[in-house]
Amino acid sequence: MTATSLPTKSSASAVRVRIRVKRLVLYTVLVALTGLFLGPFGWLVISGLKTPAELAASPVHWLPEHVQWHNFADAFSLIDFLGYARNSLVIAFLYATLVTLSSAWVGFGFARLNAPGKKTLFGILIGSMMLPQLITLLPTYLIFAKLGMVDTYWPWVFWGLSAAPYLVFLFRQFFAGLPRELEEAAIVDGCGYAGIFWRIFLPQSWPVLTASFVIAFTWSWGDYIAPQLLLSTDHTTLAVAVMTTYVTSAGTPVANLQAAASVMYVVPILLIFLVAQRGFVAGMSTSGLK
Repeated sequence: MTATSLPTKSSASAVRVRIRVKRLVLYTVLVALTGLFLGPFGWLVISGLKTPAELAASPVHWLPEHVQWHNFADAFSLIDFLGYARNSLVIAFLYATLVTLSSAWVGFGFARLNAPGKKTLFGILIGSMMLPQLITLLPTYLIFAKLGMVDTYWPWVFWGLSAAPYLVFLFRQFFAGLPRELEEAAIVDGCGYAGIFWRIFLPQSWPVLTASFVIAFTWSWGDYIAPQLLLSTDHTTLAVAVMTTYVTSAGTPVANLQAAASVMYVVPILLIFLVAQRGFVAGMSTSGLK
């Protein structure tokens, strides 16, 4: 190496400056995006600390003059908050568990089994994701009404057992990437496809299981239309209760109590995500060969 090819101090410092500038730009963009995403939640918290007059004021009062911490206590005590939260938790946990397992089973079939028309069926399944929920809501309600399942949690059981197209797609893509040697070795040992799924493939897919469970739990926890249509006031979920029970005697919504209750309503989802976030990225599809 000649003397001219050796890096000089000035060139090395210039490289360090460019790296620092790139990091500064990256961090600035990330902070801006974080503020953009957290902005609505922050405004919800601030709204829950205001009085009704401050929320209705024009021009907007960005910050409360006197923080109304008691709004959260009032929102918790004026309704059976824990009872509605328990209903939401039962429905969401039941649906998320069943739909995760059923979607994994269907995804395994699409990924590892061969049958005539498999690609066509998978295309139809993916295409069904474009159907809005409102299109199937009325026929679904009529079916459950005929079966006597209105005001029960059985609809969520059947929905969970029916799998979800998006989750099926996630599992299908994951199972398709697993090495064929795992399956062949199990078949040689006399294991059937049901055993291969439960004993080998499902334990390997815990990152997808975690992501699928969180996604399904969020769907059910945040659903407003189905509980409003199928459940009575005593059995309804927290999402419906937050939007319908904080009203005055004249039927006017009490916006500050709704905002405070909405903050408490979001907390379980945030906690679940914080606990399970590692499952979204952890794990290797070929760990069974180690």
